[in-house]
Amino acid sequence: MASPSPDHVAVIGASGALGFGLALRLARTGVPIAIGSRDGARAVETAERARTIVPEGSFSAHENADAVRAIGAEGVVILSVPFRNQSETLANLKDALFAGQLLIDATVPLAAAVGGKATRMLGVWQGSAAQQALEMAPEGVHVVSALHTVSAASLSDLEHPLTQDVLVCGDSRADKRRAAALIDRIDGLRCVDCGRLEMARTTEALTALLIAVNARYKAHAGIRVTSLPEALWE
Repeated sequence: MASPSPDHVAVIGASGALGFGLALRLARTGVPIAIGSRDGARAVETAERARTIVPEGSFSAHENADAVRAIGAEGVVILSVPFRNQSETLANLKDALFAGQLLIDATVPLAAAVGGKATRMLGVWQGSAAQQALEMAPEGVHVVSALHTVSAASLSDLEHPLTQDVLVCGDSRADKRRAAALIDRIDGLRCVDCGRLEMARTTEALTALLIAVNARYKAHAGIRVTSLPEALWE
């Protein structure tokens, strides 16, 4: 379900494994990418590394808030930061996010964020990291939860074929459809509507499950939902 007119995308946390892989894969489909980092120099380094891998891609380097401003109100923000940084990052983006912007939250509240095991989850007062993002984002920002079960290692390896589903949660069908139109541009990814944003507490927890599975089998497995109709977003 590729969009004929790609959104400009700011990837916040693009120097991390998941964010970098998403930046590469989306840029390869023609989506302009604003690389965001807490450290401007690190953003520049990440953008240069991305251009080396995808020379035809459009990458710009910014500190996080400037990356969000650079894509404008019509752009999409992908938040791909460790859970320990989610709250601080969103607080710092409060004056940069535009009403009407779509925020795709890929944060997972793993216990590793506080020194625990990556196969355990932390309790989040709001119910999920995505619901915390919605609470912290300025009024008018649309929040969708996605990308928790996609292997970061597979994303970054452009020679690795992807055959994974992306579980999308959100309170607006239109917002989920827009997120799916963007993510489905990546060959081998298929977005599945998993219901309201409150369901993110379940999809986020699948990350911990997959970490355990992949550690046991030395693999980069993802999720695939079977027996679905061919047209998922009509």
